[in-house]
Amino acid sequence: MSRAALWQIESQRSNPSIGVLWKIASGLGLAFAELFGATGEQVMVQRRAESPAVRSGDGKMESRLVSPPGGAVGIEIYEMRLAARSSHQAEGHRAGTREVITVLSGALRLRVGSETYDAGSGDSVAFPADKPHAYENPGQSEARYHDLIVYGR
Repeated sequence: MSRAALWQIESQRSNPSIGVLWKIASGLGLAFAELFGATGEQVMVQRRAESPAVRSGDGKMESRLVSPPGGAVGIEIYEMRLAARSSHQAEGHRAGTREVITVLSGALRLRVGSETYDAGSGDSVAFPADKPHAYENPGQSEARYHDLIVYGR
């Protein structure tokens, strides 16, 4: 990422995408929530009303941090919503990072490299998230997931 692009974000002249924010956090060796000042050194309560949703550029994927930011350094839990018949591509996170996706409602088709894994309501999939991966909702209605991310150090 160029200095000019970072300056645009820092000076609030540009709104970074989810992918760009992940790149910045990864480049700094931080968990995503640590970008926003989370330290994990105190008791923290995460209120849904205080946790804004981050949406993909096309608006079909929404992600909201449900664990207190920095509550457990190196671990984050997100609620994800994915519109019917849509997908979201994610670049690999830093080396050693893993994810565990639990399907709360609907279905998930997860692509990691050239492999595809299908999961339904109540199912979970754990995978190395340090490679490009994609979440796909093959169903006819919105799907909801919990995404546990454990960052490699």
